[in-house]
Amino acid sequence: MRLFTGIELPAEVKTRLTRLLDTLRPTARIKWSPVENLHITTKFIGEWPDERVDELVSALGALPPRPKLHIAVRNLGWFPNPSHPRVFWAGVNAGPGLEELARETEQSLGRLGVPVEGRPFSPHLTLARIKDPVPLTVLRNAVDTLVNPDFGQFLAGGFFLYQSILKPGGSEYRVIAEFPLERP
Repeated sequence: MRLFTGIELPAEVKTRLTRLLDTLRPTARIKWSPVENLHITTKFIGEWPDERVDELVSALGALPPRPKLHIAVRNLGWFPNPSHPRVFWAGVNAGPGLEELARETEQSLGRLGVPVEGRPFSPHLTLARIKDPVPLTVLRNAVDTLVNPDFGQFLAGGFFLYQSILKPGGSEYRVIAEFPLERP
């Protein structure tokens, strides 16, 4: 099964992102992400044997407790760069707590044999993927007119282990386990 860990977005942030995407979608023929699939990935695990999922759940449940994470979703950008983008994203600002969670998740799952990510952790929401070169001038102009785009803030009280089920219409995500950050 294909797995990842991530943080769910609250409804009010998704509502603001829906408004943005409804405005921007007509400006470019790229693969827009369904808003219901938006999340903050803390670790992409990839293919993992069904019979070893309990090992992942145990390792994730053993991560040290921590305070809830204050997360702000704001700004827009392009990976790897604006000239030749492959991803259009919304920024995630969360301070060191989110980075610590991602690093500890990486280390813990690495001990189980999950491949370690070579790139630094860069929290974001993937709003669209750009596979083939397409005209982006209208999209870029629309984005440039937005002044300090801010989609909201929230306190994340936990994270999830998700299964990504590939379907012809796009991926569907199913929660396998939930992990609260604060524990008694």
